[in-house]
This record gives sequence, structure tokens and C-alpha cells, in this order.
Amino acid sequence: MNSKRHVIIGLSGGVDSSTAACLLVRQGFRVTGLNIRVLDTPDDAPVLTPSTMRISDHEEFDFPLFTLNLSAKFTRDVIGYFHDDYLAGRTPNPCMVCNKTVKWFGLFEAMRMLGADLVATGHYARTELCDGVTRLRKGVDPEKDQSYFLWMLTQTELAQTLFPLGDYTKPEVRELARSFDVHAAEKKESQEICFVPHDDYCAYLANAIPGLEARVAGGEIVDQAGKVIGHHRGYPFYTIGQRRGIGIATGEPVYVTKIDAAHNRIHVGSKADLECHSLIASGMNWIGIATPDKSLEAEARIRYRDRQSLCSVEPLEENRARVTFREPKQGVACGQAVVFYDGDEVLGGGIITKVNPADISTVE
Repeated sequence: MNSKRHVIIGLSGGVDSSTAACLLVRQGFRVTGLNIRVLDTPDDAPVLTPSTMRISDHEEFDFPLFTLNLSAKFTRDVIGYFHDDYLAGRTPNPCMVCNKTVKWFGLFEAMRMLGADLVATGHYARTELCDGVTRLRKGVDPEKDQSYFLWMLTQTELAQTLFPLGDYTKPEVRELARSFDVHAAEKKESQEICFVPHDDYCAYLANAIPGLEARVAGGEIVDQAGKVIGHHRGYPFYTIGQRRGIGIATGEPVYVTKIDAAHNRIHVGSKADLECHSLIASGMNWIGIATPDKSLEAEARIRYRDRQSLCSVEPLEENRARVTFREPKQGVACGQAVVFYDGDEVLGGGIITKVNPADISTVE
């Protein structure tokens, strides 16, 4: 009987997940790889299918690999969400939602089907067990830390998840991959959304939603005083903070400051008009601490590459929070996540639903 702990690791075909799998083998785990398919013909139900793919020619790393087709779930929970958010005038984050609703769902389904003990991914993040609580921490490489995308995970999920790359930098991972003869050792990283060709979300939306361009063309562009100063191609094709391609000439730089989906209208203003002093977040998930019953001080990031900055977090009814920044943030967009940190620990996060709210009682 094999007494090694059995780990299911998500494999994307890239250098990070492949190297993470090799590290787990070296650490003495019994490893099974899982390739989650999301852009195939949808299956009626998740079924594990054996695969012959190998990540290295070293016999040491010749472990079982399965595929799991979750294309139907991905289409519904990720692509559908992506469409809905843009049509509502928000800025979605599909990779963040995919982590929770597809990747960890698939990993835990495979763990259950195969009777495994743990799951693992190639994310640059770390966990630490402290007094019975699993804490989520940033990866040691500040350029690769991916903790921002993981704020939705629960204690149950984190307690059974390994992040083998959390203590490594990207250059160190590349070197490890070469030493393991990983096939993807020199493979370049893709920063694109997997279902959006060439990372052109405007062209994607126009093709994916029949009649969209004709339906939204010719909307108004208004200034901060509400004066109409031009017309645009349709509100879903603009994002908060956008400067180029707005379609107007004012003699000075202007930015998209607000998207009004109900009236197919975009508001523009100066860079100062992009400042966010406070926001409302909903769907709060607290990871390493209990749900606060009073205001707390933390550091916040409002996008992946944002710097952490001081804020206060005031809990509200209906699992919401009001966040007030000590110094204003620039270009905060509804639909993105605000994630809270205490140093390198992720405390939790939520989805931004209102920017600079005048009256929280009016927030849906």
C-alpha cells in the first residue's frame, strides 16, 4: 500500500504548473495531473479521461494525467459573467472568477473522484497554518505574486491546497524547469484572456453578442457638467480610465470616468476626476479572520498590479463593506475586486459595486 499523500495538480501546459508538479514529486507526494478543458465541445457531466501527455522525458516525472472537460460550466460561469458585466457597464475579471468557479471546482471534483488528499496549482502564492487557521500569503516574488486572484477561496479550499511555487521567483522556476527537463521550460507566458483572441475584448464582444454594435452605437459622451460633447461607438467598448480611442478632441487629455449602461452614455473628465476616495464592495469573503463587526485598518489593492495602500474597511449589511482610502486611488472600476492585506497576508476581498458613494443606502 502506497502511504504517500496523493495530490491532484492542475496542469495548463505552461512552465509554472509543470515545474510545480515536478517539485511535488521531489517532495515525496504521489502526483496526478489534471488538465481542465474549458474551450472544447461541452460534455453533459464532468468525466475524467486519461491522457498520454507528459511534462518531461524524465521517468521520475512520468505520473498519471487526466483531462476534465468543464467547457459547459466555463461558458456559463465565466464567459456568461464576462458578457453580463460588460453589458452592465462594469469591468469584469474573468481569471479571478475562473479560479473559484472552474479551476478549484475541477480540482476538488478530481480529488473526490480519485480519492486524493490534496490539490495543488502553479500560482505564486503561499499558505500557512496558524492556530488552526489557514492563512493566504503573497508569493515571495513581487513581480509574480498572484494572491490578488485568490481572495475568493475559502478556508476549506485553502486548507487542502498546495502552492509549490510560492517560495520561488520566476527566474528560479525557469532554472528548476531546465533542471527537470520540463518541455515548457522556455515557453513564453500568455497574458491574454484565453477566450478573447489577441486580447481584443472589443472585437470579441462585437462578434460574440449578435447585434451589439448596432444596438449601442452613437451613445453620448458627456463632460463632468453633463454637457454632451460627442458620441461614441457603444458603452461596452470603453473602460474606466481609458484615454486613447475615445473619439473626441478637446485640446487636453480626457479620460473615461463613468460608464452609464442604462443610457448608453460615457462620462469623461480630467485625471483628477478619476480619483476614488471611497467605494462599496459586495460579496465579501474573509479568509484568515472572522467577519469583522467593526471597522478595521488594512491595505488594499484594486487591481492586480496596483500597489497596496492604507484604508479603513467598515462592514455593512448584506455582506458589504465601505472602504475609505487614506490617499485616493486612480481609475477604480466597478466589477473589479478590492483585496485587503495585512503586510503579505490576504485578509479577504469583495467586488467593487460603487465608487465614491454619496449615500450607502442607495447602493443596490
